[in-house]
Amino acid sequence: MVRIAIQKSGRLNQSSLALLKSCGISIDNGKDQLKAAAKNFPMEVFYLRNGDIPQYMRDGVVDLAILGENLLVEKGRNLEVIEQLGFSRCRVSIAVPKNTAFESVKDLESKRIATSYPNTVNAFLKANQIKADLHIINGSVEIAPNIGLADAICDIVSSGSTLFKNNLKEVIVIAQSQAVLVKAPVVSDEAKHTIEKLRFRIQSVLRAKLSKYILLNAPNDKIDAITTILPVLKSPTVLPLAQEGWSSLHSVINAGDFWEVIDQLKAAGAEDILVCPIEKMVL
Repeated sequence: MVRIAIQKSGRLNQSSLALLKSCGISIDNGKDQLKAAAKNFPMEVFYLRNGDIPQYMRDGVVDLAILGENLLVEKGRNLEVIEQLGFSRCRVSIAVPKNTAFESVKDLESKRIATSYPNTVNAFLKANQIKADLHIINGSVEIAPNIGLADAICDIVSSGSTLFKNNLKEVIVIAQSQAVLVKAPVVSDEAKHTIEKLRFRIQSVLRAKLSKYILLNAPNDKIDAITTILPVLKSPTVLPLAQEGWSSLHSVINAGDFWEVIDQLKAAGAEDILVCPIEKMVL
């Protein structure tokens, strides 16, 4: 049995549950539950306050957690990242009122900075030899400059819409962040085995999200040229068509390279190109 913690509520909650579901893990998730067991996998899910999870891991209450990298920087001492999950991307940034002149990090000298991430900010200020006063706020820090509590804030930023609504502008990005799978410092041998099974499933799901299945038709004399464009795995599958002199090629391409690859394939003689999503990809 492996015990995994996810956010009780917040931006990571639904994405974390969706990832586990994609891994074929069915969770009996009743309303307001703090703990739930998986029906078809040796796992218990703990729904915890985000900021409390690192300490629960160090105390041995849970074996794994899905966290944002930003929280690891702030509170994640001795916790090992074992998978980057690619969702809930954001950044930890310094922002100031829009009408504030700002040219460099030196402009933070002697300023008041409101934040929920004091360790992160202190490390940044120390690295840049800046002295500033921190106001630690648990909650919405964006309002602090508007009520005269601070000259700047440091918080996580996704789209930037919250900053815009509060008349703030982003001036420095301290760090980039995404969701990660984190392991506790001490894990039982039984849990380690289950963790590896879970990682295998997660890797298959994530690999599929980064890839597309492609099918196309091509004249036989164009296959060699097309094959040099296609392979992401070992090599394309080539099947003869009923029409003499033509074949169907099946392969996998990187989703991020989709349009560039399609242009190259058409130029090399490919026709009737179909591109499909992949649910899982097991290597």
